[in-house]
Amino acid sequence: MTKDFFNRQILDWYSRNRRDLPWRQTRNPYHIWLSEIILQQTRVNQGLPYYLKFVSEYPTVKNLANAEERDVLRVWQGLGYYSRARNLHKCAKIISENHGGNFPKTFNELLKLPGIGNYTAAAIASIAFGEKVAVVDGNVYRVLSRVYGIDSDISSGKGQRVFQEKANDLISDKYPDEFNQALMEFGALQCVPKSPDCTACPFHANCFARQNDLQARLPVKIKKVKVRKRYFNYIAFEMDGKLALKERSGNDIWRGLYDFHLIETEQTQHWEELLDADIIGIIKEGIHSVDESNEYKHILTHQRIFARFYTIRLRKSIDTRILNDWGLVFYTLDQVLELPKPVLVSTYLNAAFF
Repeated sequence: MTKDFFNRQILDWYSRNRRDLPWRQTRNPYHIWLSEIILQQTRVNQGLPYYLKFVSEYPTVKNLANAEERDVLRVWQGLGYYSRARNLHKCAKIISENHGGNFPKTFNELLKLPGIGNYTAAAIASIAFGEKVAVVDGNVYRVLSRVYGIDSDISSGKGQRVFQEKANDLISDKYPDEFNQALMEFGALQCVPKSPDCTACPFHANCFARQNDLQARLPVKIKKVKVRKRYFNYIAFEMDGKLALKERSGNDIWRGLYDFHLIETEQTQHWEELLDADIIGIIKEGIHSVDESNEYKHILTHQRIFARFYTIRLRKSIDTRILNDWGLVFYTLDQVLELPKPVLVSTYLNAAFF
């Protein structure tokens, strides 16, 4: 299959099937960058409201740079992978302070910014500035592996280089921006992971996977993710209509977010088993009542979290400085709403308090 034939087919398909998305109606590198960062590990229907909210709250990269990290995390709340939000904010500051609020225009310069890897740099460089550099994401792996019969392992560095070289060979000379978007859209809508509609595919007569019945086996990904099970016991101290939360710090995926006091155990616990645990053992004489939640399950890429929440109502006679020593601060419910929180904590709060 020639490059010209592949280009014609993919661009023609895109012109007829592309979704009407706001970041496709602009060449503003800020908007394109926002969309690409948000859509990493996130489906379009989930990411679109976040994109619109970010553009509304922070219309320019300078607005984003001048925001407080806590506010950025609050707007991001629910998307997960919070390092993306922290890098988003850090990158905005660098662009604002070191580049006068203007994005670098080349792939190589964009790569120097925090949170921008090969894929995001290629997307911004090609779509915003017309540079001929191919994007390669999960959709592109799938399309190229099936159409051309490439069985290189996409989880290996060597395999990823094979696909990058192939995409760079195929990219349109005249329309690199449209080509990149077309290839990603084709993988998202047509050449889907399971049960693709090959009869409606413009490559049905040329596709290696279809000819050899290998759609379910391509692309090849050998490396398997090791999933760890964790058991969280969240202690929600309540007093005088306020809840005690702490800001997470250190090298933590939820750094900068707020949650309750956490006791992690090797298996699911019940209240009676926690009576003498750390801070509870210290203040148990001041406990008025306890409510225990059902178990919540929270799924992350490498972890499965099983959590129970214990709302402990404290007597007003308790010395709150004891909780302060553990990093806990009491907030009104209105203040709690404004704090950035892990989805797991927000889910419980919405069920129990709001």
